[in-house]
Amino acid sequence: MDKLQFAVKADNGRKGDPSVGPVYRNLLSEHSFPPIDSHFKTTWDVFSSSVQKYPNNRMLGWRELVDGKWGPYVWKTYKAIYEEVLHVAYAIRASGLQPGCKVGIYGSNCPQWIVAMEACNAQSLICVPLYDTLGAGAVNFILEHAEVDIVFVQDKKVKQLLDPDCTHTRRLKVIVCFTSMEDKEREMADSIGVKSFSWNDFLDMGSKNPSELQTPEPSDICTIMYTSGTNGDPKGVILTHENATTNINGVDLFMEQFEDKMTENDVYLSFLPLAHILDRMIEEYYFRKGASVGFFHGDINAIRDDIMELKPTFLAGVPRVLERIYEGVLKGLEELNPRRRKIFDILYNYKLRWLQAGYKQKNASPFADMLAFSKIKNKLGGRIRLIVSGGAPLSPEVEEFLRVTSCAFVLQGYGLTETCGLATVAFPDQMSMVGTVGSPFVYTELRLEEVPDMGYDPLADPPRGEICIKGKAPFAGYYKNPELTNAVMTDGWFHTGDIGEMLPNGTLKIIDRKKHLIKLSQGEYVALEHLEKLYLITPIVEDIWVYGDSFKKSLVAVVVVNRDHAEKWAHQNGYKTNFSELCKLTQLQDYAISELKSTAERNKLRGFETIKGVIIEAETFEGDKGFLTPTMKKKRERLFNYYKVQIEEVYRNLGGNKS
Repeated sequence: MDKLQFAVKADNGRKGDPSVGPVYRNLLSEHSFPPIDSHFKTTWDVFSSSVQKYPNNRMLGWRELVDGKWGPYVWKTYKAIYEEVLHVAYAIRASGLQPGCKVGIYGSNCPQWIVAMEACNAQSLICVPLYDTLGAGAVNFILEHAEVDIVFVQDKKVKQLLDPDCTHTRRLKVIVCFTSMEDKEREMADSIGVKSFSWNDFLDMGSKNPSELQTPEPSDICTIMYTSGTNGDPKGVILTHENATTNINGVDLFMEQFEDKMTENDVYLSFLPLAHILDRMIEEYYFRKGASVGFFHGDINAIRDDIMELKPTFLAGVPRVLERIYEGVLKGLEELNPRRRKIFDILYNYKLRWLQAGYKQKNASPFADMLAFSKIKNKLGGRIRLIVSGGAPLSPEVEEFLRVTSCAFVLQGYGLTETCGLATVAFPDQMSMVGTVGSPFVYTELRLEEVPDMGYDPLADPPRGEICIKGKAPFAGYYKNPELTNAVMTDGWFHTGDIGEMLPNGTLKIIDRKKHLIKLSQGEYVALEHLEKLYLITPIVEDIWVYGDSFKKSLVAVVVVNRDHAEKWAHQNGYKTNFSELCKLTQLQDYAISELKSTAERNKLRGFETIKGVIIEAETFEGDKGFLTPTMKKKRERLFNYYKVQIEEVYRNLGGNKS
């Protein structure tokens, strides 16, 4: 199977320019991009056609709190959601907004989020998601920068929106709450000259003021989606309706290659933020197929309860979500007696061999699935057919494990907001793609560009360089920022800032970020994010930030320890203290270093890639210290400034860094 080719070279590199490698395309686009379905030119076409075709299908589901407990999923059909969308669209028009005006949506995933989004599509309005995970500073910036006129807001976020520090709320004409606003909040809105509505009041206004819809053209802006970098203000990515429908058409063509199809009976659990492109495009495609989307009840730490209640057929998550599933299974295996663990290992290796031999997931070993792996599938609801990882590279160790044990297709994809989601995607049932993000997407061209100061050459063996993307429908640029647009776009090619390696079979492997490669004092380059993904699999590690100094020879790290594993270690070694005090023990530091060393040896890392010193941290990076972006990427500069003194002490303890 490894000899299969998953991409073609549209050319062999630009003559006379050694910095530019070949252009790679999907096999479906070998000679030219396939034509686009003319019936789906805008996202409004996608939704409205499904309403006609699947009016009584369940579209959106949610859970209600009953007597302090979350109840079963409650559903609305495509027809019911369509009627609600029309009323919201009419009410927006009655509020004085014209095509091209900006509409903010601020809150967690829920049916009202989608209704507001579709109402924008119906009236040629521009949807501007406001990050649910960002503070008032970023929201304040986006309100002004995007010139937002109306905001649909979750009840929990109204207070933040009306905070005096969020000064640009004053520019709004209307605030509509997903549920209802408290009297005090209404008074605050009135005091700054902003009209406020409960959800039902706004729907009622729309029902009394029907008007003709002003539907969009393909070239019209669908959304301005703000992405946050590790530094500076968010940047607004302009995406047109053509951007979105091109990707939807591409997924249709991609799915036609496989025996297993997506149908109207599929169910997706929505918990990744709708303010990000991955969840937005998945849900758009589900609406295209007349399938169902169920929203998590809001607590990511209790998502397993939603999974067991909804029983989804499809899960999408960032690597950390899948790593937690993996860690949960490993924890269960540790509790098995040696005989049962041995049986599990035998069944695992048996099925893995058949998968590697090219057998489909369902045929590789039905016996092993029935005896051992169906139990893991049942913990994911029992109906899961597809698990997709995106947002960052997933460890090959985790991907292989889930491919074997989940009884589902597990694959990675790669894309950015600027590519409207997908730029590459892996194939189900292709074990040669483990550890890769697959081949170029149907409507994507891909090439690697030389990064000479990092030693990356797209014409070397293997080809490595900065990933550059050109699509059939390229993104329209950054809103009000032509300088930044020109900085990342060259001759139609978008420079992603990610470093990739093209494998012989035409699949792409992400190996680092361009700006996160550092050189140690002995002249060796180290890919920090790549190492973090490898070290994250260490059982004692809950999370990790790896740091290297160009004037030092060794790497150090801040390790957030896994509480259960650390307490188990303490019990076995006779340490009786609380978790906070446990994390201060030198012995725990030494144990963590030894475990990290074992991980390095298993992954055949070089000596200079081995972590020599650690800072033990009890609290995760996900707190209120601002260490992570909304997409869970580490803000390395902020982490360094916070741990600077401790890092210097670790290096001193390494004895002048002679290790």
